[in-house]
Amino acid sequence: MARAAEKVQTPAAPAADPTTLSGIPVKREYGPADAPSPEAIGRPGQFPFTRGLKSGGYRMNPWTMRMFAGHKTAKDTNERFKYLLEHGQTGLSTAFDLPTLMGLDSDDPRSLGEVGREGVAVDSLADMEALFAGIDLGKVSTSMTINLPAP
Repeated sequence: MARAAEKVQTPAAPAADPTTLSGIPVKREYGPADAPSPEAIGRPGQFPFTRGLKSGGYRMNPWTMRMFAGHKTAKDTNERFKYLLEHGQTGLSTAFDLPTLMGLDSDDPRSLGEVGREGVAVDSLADMEALFAGIDLGKVSTSMTINLPAP
C-alpha cells in the first residue's frame, strides 16, 4: 500500500483562479468563511430562496412527477394536461413544436409541415391562456422545455 501511495501525485494547482465568461473571478473552493450572513441567505421557503422553495425542504414533499407533453393545438394539449393531472401527475412539462421553438408563427412559410407535429403550437398569449385554461397554476408546477437550439 505504501508503494501505491508513493506513486500517487497531487496535480499542481493552476497559477490563477478561473473566471466566468463575464470575467468574474471564481474560487476553486468555497468554505464557511465565504458564506454571506444567515440573514443574506434567508430561511427555507423565503426570499431569496437560496435554501429552497419550500419551508420544510424537499424531504417534506414528494418529487414532482411531470410527463413531457404537447401536441397539435393549445386546446389539444390542455386536454392532455388535464388527463395527466387526473392520473397522478403533479407537474406539467410543455413540449413545443419546432416553429414555436424557432420563434416562427404557425402561418410562416418556414413552418409548413411542422406545426403541432412534435409539440404544441404557441403563437400568442391567447394560445398560452388556452394551454393552461382550467388548470390552477398556483398548485401545479410547470416547466417550459426548449429542446433544441434556434439559429
